[in-house]
Amino acid sequence: MAVIEVKNIKGEKVSEVEMPDSIFNVEPKKSVLHEVVCMQLAAKRSGTASVKRRSDVKGTGAKPFRQKGTGRARQGDVKSPLLRGGGVIFGPNPRSYVMKVHKKVKRLALKMALSSKLKEEMITVLDSFSLDQIKTKSVVSVLETLKLENSLIVVDAKNEELEISSRNIPGVKVLRVEGLNVYDILKHKNLILLEASIKNIEGRLAA
Repeated sequence: MAVIEVKNIKGEKVSEVEMPDSIFNVEPKKSVLHEVVCMQLAAKRSGTASVKRRSDVKGTGAKPFRQKGTGRARQGDVKSPLLRGGGVIFGPNPRSYVMKVHKKVKRLALKMALSSKLKEEMITVLDSFSLDQIKTKSVVSVLETLKLENSLIVVDAKNEELEISSRNIPGVKVLRVEGLNVYDILKHKNLILLEASIKNIEGRLAA
């Protein structure tokens, strides 16, 4: 079982914490991580793009000119896809891009993502990250002290001051344990965990 230093927001060591092997010592597999990331990205797609077909376009059904004798190609009506303002051929229809992935695979991928960060020594554990007021400069100052950039901060409970203060910082995101996901873990270089969140993560991934 790996042991990591617990620091305060000044970067000073205050204690140590054990990282359970069942979550932070799982061998990553690219195929599993890829499947879950694709599922997450696909779920973000709205799938609402749509076009008007020939039958959806307003217009008369009468022939624009007679069939023969004009020297022109024959036309059925003004709604033809060949004419300006006509219907669209093979255009997109509203659809769902949702991909189904088994719950066990999602949990396994999350464990793999967390394990890869620990293996790369990209996890920092803090005893707390409390702010007196909503102030972006305070969060920037803490991250500079810890020498961390492009960070995902995982908190155990609602922390409005931290969440609002960090949302305008490029490359920084705050998530609660229930919202922790594979894509965000892999997207960010550093993972910052509050000490209390480790038990919550263990409880969430216990099954």
